[in-house]
Formats: sequence, C-alpha cells, structure tokens
Amino acid sequence: MKNTRVRVPWPEGLHLRQAMRLVRAAQQFRAEIRLRSAERIADVRSLLSVLALCAAMGATLELEASGEDEQEAIRTVQELFSR
Repeated sequence: MKNTRVRVPWPEGLHLRQAMRLVRAAQQFRAEIRLRSAERIADVRSLLSVLALCAAMGATLELEASGEDEQEAIRTVQELFSR
C-alpha cells in the first residue's frame, strides 16, 4: 500500500467537475484508490463517495492506493491535485 497527502487547490473545493476528473482517472487502474478526510473515506471510483467528502479549498486529504499499479495510480491522482 502506498499513501501520501494532497491538498485541495480549487477555490470551489472538490466540486463536481474535479471529482469527475478524479473518478475517470481512477477507473484506469486496477489498484484500489481511496481518499480520507478525518473520519470520512471515499472510494475514488465512486463520484458520490468523492463528493461526500465535502472537501473545501485548502483541505488536506490522505491518498491511499493498494494493488499492482498503486505507484502509477498515486502519481496520476497527485497530478490532478497539483494542476
């Protein structure tokens, strides 16, 4: 399992458009990818799960991936948060 932290950079927070980009990116990988915000955990393949995090701009999220392509999955999702 690989994990790292990412910060929500968008003024609107983790809103629908950004969440959809994350979901589409996650669906390319076999690894399980999760975002954790305090007590909430989201499966990044699920749009509703990601939106339920209600992550505002500046929120720090823990990004976890486990599976055969976990390294590439982490890198791809991190890039989405850095744009």
